[in-house]
Amino acid sequence: MRGPKLIDGVEVKAVVLAAGLGKRMRPLTFTKPKFLLPVAGKPALDHVFTLLKNAGINKIAIVVGFGREQIMDRYGDGSKLGLKLEYLRQKELLGTANAVSVAENFVGGERFVVMNGDILVDQESLNMILRRHEEFSSNRDFGGIMGTIEVDEPEQFGIVFMKGRKVSEIVEKPRRIKSRLANAGIYLFDSAIFDAIRKTKRSKRGEYELTVSMQILINKGKAIYTSPLNLWADIGRPWDLLVANEYFLQGQRGEIHGKVEVGANVEDRVYVGEGSIIRSGSYIRGPTYIGKDCDIGPNCFIRPSTGIGNKVRIGNAVEVKNSIIMDNTNIGHLSYVGDSVIGSNCNLGAGTTIANLRLDEKPIKMKIGGKAISSGRRKLGTIIADNVKTGINCTINVGVKIGPNSAIGPGAVVYKDVPPNLMVFVEPVVRKKKWKPQRPQHD
Repeated sequence: MRGPKLIDGVEVKAVVLAAGLGKRMRPLTFTKPKFLLPVAGKPALDHVFTLLKNAGINKIAIVVGFGREQIMDRYGDGSKLGLKLEYLRQKELLGTANAVSVAENFVGGERFVVMNGDILVDQESLNMILRRHEEFSSNRDFGGIMGTIEVDEPEQFGIVFMKGRKVSEIVEKPRRIKSRLANAGIYLFDSAIFDAIRKTKRSKRGEYELTVSMQILINKGKAIYTSPLNLWADIGRPWDLLVANEYFLQGQRGEIHGKVEVGANVEDRVYVGEGSIIRSGSYIRGPTYIGKDCDIGPNCFIRPSTGIGNKVRIGNAVEVKNSIIMDNTNIGHLSYVGDSVIGSNCNLGAGTTIANLRLDEKPIKMKIGGKAISSGRRKLGTIIADNVKTGINCTINVGVKIGPNSAIGPGAVVYKDVPPNLMVFVEPVVRKKKWKPQRPQHD
């Protein structure tokens, strides 16, 4: 068993920021914190904890806010994961610098790792940050290390500017694009960051920004170094779940803990949980994750990069492709779900069809915060929150979001987002006239 990671003879601690509302992830986050949304069959936070544990970091403080009860109920003291967890409450959502500040006593004056709870990186990238610390830690001006990643849309991120090997400036969502090096939300800090946080003023958004605190350190002569990441998934928008799900399923190993009937075809890299049954005629391609106590088939087609939760029913002649299906959801026979996220306790009626490709094949847009944002994806279906029902033969168009506790009536075609607690239905015009069938002609 790997021993704890040490810095100057002291065990390294980590602070995981998991207090945000996740507004950009709505409607999924109306009912659960985004940190518990599933990626490859496990909540996103599970992957963060696994990364830290594999790096030798076992003492972790979780800064919680919205949804803290759900997070605490799932993880407890962390002993089931082989970790020692503490919970620190951010009473008001006043930004990332404020979130880090509540961990000052937990850190105890030592250097420590900070990770946003909604980002996923590969293990080698996290390990590299720790190795970079060993390279630069003896420098008198050492202030910290930040993970960075090259991005295609720098105007959407905090962008890092360099002077030699050190960070010179961090600019949030710059108008002029002179760098594509983005702040990835993972750091290793010296305890001096807390003094900088105390000197940090509120931003225009009314928050205390951690990047501003880091700029204060830089302006005082402290050095912030960078460590490039190989892989980075920021689960900030609903389709990011699909990106992360696809990546983390790549390493999926085939394990069958349930029952596979004769006549079912289950390829390699398919995980089937305890109590689940794969009925005859089903065809399941890997990588795919199927949880516990699921009923799959008969005669359904599950395509790669699909993550299915616990107690899910996939009916006869259903096709599911590159999607996330959460716990206790039923997808009725003759339905199609592609490139979509379906919440918990949903029931999709027979013949429900989800479109995932525009006729002109242009990137699909989705409304985020009231604005139509390009997903950059050629294929993207729908985002359906918890407790949604659809009637038979309804159709949901590309990029549509459906809020929790809503319903779509039989035969409806949904082109626009559906708010929570709303029913959408169609009333066809019925016309009647006399009808006299013609008698068949006989030769």
